[in-house]
Amino acid sequence: MATYDLIVVGEGITGLACAGHAASLGLRTATTEGNLFGGLVINIAELEGYDEHGSGVDIAAALMEANSAAGVETLGANVTSIEADADSIKVLTETGEHSARAVVIASGARLNKLGVPGEEEFDHRGVSQCADCDGPMFQGEHVVVVGGGDAALQETIALVQYVGQVTILMRGETPRARPELTERVRQLDNVTFRTGVSVQAIHGDDTVNAVSVRTSSGQCERIDCAGAFIFVGLTPNSQIAPAGVERDTRGAIQTDASMQTAVPGVYAAGAVRAGYSGRLTDAVREARTAAESAVRRVRG
Repeated sequence: MATYDLIVVGEGITGLACAGHAASLGLRTATTEGNLFGGLVINIAELEGYDEHGSGVDIAAALMEANSAAGVETLGANVTSIEADADSIKVLTETGEHSARAVVIASGARLNKLGVPGEEEFDHRGVSQCADCDGPMFQGEHVVVVGGGDAALQETIALVQYVGQVTILMRGETPRARPELTERVRQLDNVTFRTGVSVQAIHGDDTVNAVSVRTSSGQCERIDCAGAFIFVGLTPNSQIAPAGVERDTRGAIQTDASMQTAVPGVYAAGAVRAGYSGRLTDAVREARTAAESAVRRVRG
């Protein structure tokens, strides 16, 4: 069983920034991630709301490289559970057990599904959650984007360089996205907002050819389209948090201003944390705060 000062769960931007800062402050630090490093930003061609310019994969790769040079170890496995006691915290992974004086949960969040007929059937056959990955397949076509938050509008901006027309389908009457982002999308000539509608089903033959929506007045309508891009919120990846950690109604981990959870020595930062703004600059700020809190605990 390997022992560290700090183990960071997750190798998205938050986790990588946290581990790098902790290492720079002198902690023996490890990160663990069962999937590809970078998290949800890995498929974004140009990150917005971040101090560095570049694609998600480039920025994540640069952080990984810097962390390796700083001595951060990569455990490379999914965490199955975390067990905390007064002296140390055990992090159990699919490949072994590790111990640390402090743990930062930076496991991020996963994209929600609509849960409607046709969504799973046409996954990767017209249903997508990545504009930069799949947008080029819809050259000149009409596609719909489902959702009204930051992610939906950011992905719309990415899509318009490929597709002919985008219709944004929203339950509410106004977007939930940041005002500056909403205004930027409203200026795009090939984007239309449809408010007060909810998607009921996704249709197609070999690939998507339409979606059915219900309007706020209860009417059903079929909208022809070649693709459906789904961005309807996130669910925090908080299931591995140890007993005693408190969560909100979404499952996001609750912390104080120092990123400390209700369990001493266990911290949380980024998209897994209740109160996270959704901005990458805030994720990095939280990551640094969590690392500094871990340093205070380790050095006691």
